[in-house]
Amino acid sequence: MVVSEGPGSYTGLRVGVSIAKGLCYGANKPLIAVSSLELLARLAARDGDVSPESVIVSMIDARRMEVYAAKFDSSCNPISPVEAVILDELSFSSELSKGPVLFAGDGARKFMSVVNNPNARFALVDADARGMSTSALRKYLLGDFVDVAYFEPFYLKDFVAGITKKRLL
Repeated sequence: MVVSEGPGSYTGLRVGVSIAKGLCYGANKPLIAVSSLELLARLAARDGDVSPESVIVSMIDARRMEVYAAKFDSSCNPISPVEAVILDELSFSSELSKGPVLFAGDGARKFMSVVNNPNARFALVDADARGMSTSALRKYLLGDFVDVAYFEPFYLKDFVAGITKKRLL
């Protein structure tokens, strides 16, 4: 079984990983974890305008003007660690000054309204399992499985519970 390891929504990751772990444990099957940002890069590379010199920046909306982002080469190999980025008109200017950059994922929708650069391209793909297949197969052939008992998703940030401003009564 393959599951998204994150980053992403705290609740979504927690529920998805818990279900996957339970199914794998019960069936005595291995578990493979694939980065949410890598699967977005693969979907964008498959569907988008990617040349060999392109950089793909996968982005997941993290609310307000923040995204979880990672950079990939045109073959979807990671070239930067995952980071939280507050978007403004200068975000990713270094990459954009060197050539075409394909921004992918729901965070790219947010960045479209901010960036004004002819090298910026957008693949407004949503995460789905098709983006996991290549990475999952590679990990399966290498025997790169996660420990079903101890695997935890990658949240990037700690969950902070807020106090609701809505009144119940």
